[in-house]
Amino acid sequence: MNADEPTLEQRVARLEALVEALQAGGAGGGAGSAQADRSPAGPALDPDTFWALEELIRRAPEGALLYTGAFDVADRGPVRWQYGGTPDELLAADPDDLAVTLDALAHPVRITLLQLVLGGVRTTSELAERPELASTGQLHHHLRILVSAGWLTSPSRGRYDVPASRIVPLLTIWLAARPT
Repeated sequence: MNADEPTLEQRVARLEALVEALQAGGAGGGAGSAQADRSPAGPALDPDTFWALEELIRRAPEGALLYTGAFDVADRGPVRWQYGGTPDELLAADPDDLAVTLDALAHPVRITLLQLVLGGVRTTSELAERPELASTGQLHHHLRILVSAGWLTSPSRGRYDVPASRIVPLLTIWLAARPT
């Protein structure tokens, strides 16, 4: 067992706390919590857990979706980003545009490339040295797809960056795709 992993007792205590919270009508769980309530009055939200959601409801009572992020990226400094939309806008989005953007992310090598570039590995030669990336031909193929979909830019020959405006959206997609 890894020293960073919780003990069985800690895991059981966490599960017991979650069950208690669910029975009490809360969601528990901290930052990754989800709570659904289809009652006419809406859910009773824990203001400590759902502080961002409470503020969104206050500012957009008619409904909206919002993602935001604030953190530092390796050798690039702070990234601060907020983007949102209404359910109607998102449901009216062009499926072809969405498919192209999402399809570019639907390959483990391309996700690895984006992780590496965000981590500071930015040149073709540095990327080609990575054993998890196949041949240079395949590397260039995957890089072209990511550039075409807007997930990467190439500010100079053989150098790649994730545009600042795409970092939080990318990480948000990964957050949503992560097994719960």
